Amino acid sequence: MSLHHKYYVTTVPDDVENGFKMPRASVVQIAARPRHRSSMLATLALSMGTLSCGLAKGYTSPASDSILHNDSSLIGNHSRWAFTAKEQDMSWVASLSMLGAGCGALIGDWIMRRGRKLALQLTSLPLAAAWILTGFAPCIELVFVTSFIGGLCSALITMVAQVYISEISLPGIRGCLSGMLKMVGHIGILFSTIAGSYLNWRQSALVVATAPAMLFIGTLFIPETPSYLVLNGRDSEAALSLMWLRGTHDIIPELQIIKKNVLASRAKQYELTFRDSVVTSRLYKPIAITCGLMFFQRFSGANAFIYYAVTIFKETLSVMSPHNAAIAIAFANLLSSMLSGFLIDIVGRLPLLIASSVFMSMALACFGSYSYYHSMTSPSSLGQYDWIPLTCVLVFTTALALGISPISWLLIGELFPLEYRGLGSSISTSFSYFCAFIGIKLFTDFKQVLGLHGAFWFYAVVAICGLCFVVCCVPETKGKQLDEMNPNYGQTR
Repeated sequence: MSLHHKYYVTTVPDDVENGFKMPRASVVQIAARPRHRSSMLATLALSMGTLSCGLAKGYTSPASDSILHNDSSLIGNHSRWAFTAKEQDMSWVASLSMLGAGCGALIGDWIMRRGRKLALQLTSLPLAAAWILTGFAPCIELVFVTSFIGGLCSALITMVAQVYISEISLPGIRGCLSGMLKMVGHIGILFSTIAGSYLNWRQSALVVATAPAMLFIGTLFIPETPSYLVLNGRDSEAALSLMWLRGTHDIIPELQIIKKNVLASRAKQYELTFRDSVVTSRLYKPIAITCGLMFFQRFSGANAFIYYAVTIFKETLSVMSPHNAAIAIAFANLLSSMLSGFLIDIVGRLPLLIASSVFMSMALACFGSYSYYHSMTSPSSLGQYDWIPLTCVLVFTTALALGISPISWLLIGELFPLEYRGLGSSISTSFSYFCAFIGIKLFTDFKQVLGLHGAFWFYAVVAICGLCFVVCCVPETKGKQLDEMNPNYGQTR
C-alpha cells in the first residue's frame, strides 16, 4: 500500500433528490491524495484555445507591416493575391478583433448554458475557418470580416476556458492552472512575433489556424464539468466526470457538496426576477470589481505595447532594432506568465495586484519622461541610453503579466456565484474587450494630442487610480472555495 493511501470508514447519507439515490451505509473506502494529472491534461487541451488567442495578438504587428508592403504571396514570389492597404485600414484590422471580442462576450452566457465543452467545440471550428479565409483573402474588406469573427470566437474561447478551469480544479491549483492558460497565450504571442519576421501575413494566418483546430480535437477527449452536469440534472454523468478528473480520490463527499449547492443555486435562480438580478449585491459587486480591474488594465498602456510596439520603439530607440525590442517584450511576457501561475496561489491575489499597479505606474511615468527628453534632444546622441526605455517597458510588461492581467481574468471565475457566473462573465468580459477596442483606436489620437510622452503620463495616472481601486475594493480569494464546492454554501443562502 502506497504511503499516499489510507483506509477509513465513512457513512454515506441517503439522497433521493432529483433521482440521485444512494443508500445509507457505512463503507470502507480507500482515500488518496487528489490526482491533478487529469485536470492538467484538460487544461493542456484548453490551452490550444488561448494559444490561438496569443498567436492572434502577436500576428497583428508583423502582419500589418507585411500587408502595407504588399507581401501577399503564399508560396514563392507570386503576387496573385496582392492588394494595397493604408495605415488606417490596419488600425481597423487590429481594433475590429476587439469589437468582435466584445460582441462575442455578450453571447457568452447563452452559449455556456449549452455546455462548457460544447461551447468550445462550436467556436473552435469557425475560428480555424476565419484564419484560413484570412490566408486566402483577395481584399482588405474580407480581412476586416475575418478579424471581427476571429475576435468574437477568441473571446468566447477565453471566457469559457476560464470558467471550465474554475469548475474542474481544486482551490489549491486553480490559480496555477489559470496561469498555465495565460502562459500558453504568451507563448503564442512570442511565436507569432518571431514567425512574423520570416513569414508574410498570409502564411502566418495559416499557421495560426492550426491552434483552434487542435483545440477542437482536444475537446473530444475531456469531460463536461461536474458543476454544469449537476446543474442540468445529469448526476450520473457528473460522477463519471469527477472520477475522470480526480482519479482514485474519493469523489463522493465532493460530489455531494457540489450537488447540494448547485441544486440550491438552481432553485434560487428559478426564483430570481429581473429586478432581483439587477439589484442583488451578489451580482453587481463582482461586476463592479471585475469591470474595474478590466478598465484599469486596458487603459494603462497594455494595448499600446501589444499592437503598436514597433511604432513606439521606432520613436524612442536610436540604435537598437525595434523588432528585436518587440521580441524581447514578448519573451518577458512569457517568463512572467510562467512565474505568475505559482505566485498567485503562494503570495495571493491582492498582494500581486498591489505590487503590479505600483511598478506599472512607475514604469509608465519613467517611459513618458524619457520620451519627452528624447523628443527634445538629438536622437543620435541618445544611442547609449536605449536601455532606459527598453527597461521601462520590460518592467511594465513583467508587472502586468504577474499581476493585474492574469488575476483580473481569474477573478471572473472566482467572484461570481454559480447562478450568476454565466451572466457575470459575459458582462465583465464584453466590457473588457470594448475597453480594448476604444483603447486601441484612441492611442493614435492620444499621441497626436498629448504627444507620446503625454500619452504614457496619462497611462501612469490611470495605473495609480487602479492601485487605489485595488486597495479599496478588491477582496482576497486565495484558497477560497467556489460556491458549489463550499460545504456551508447551502446553509448560508
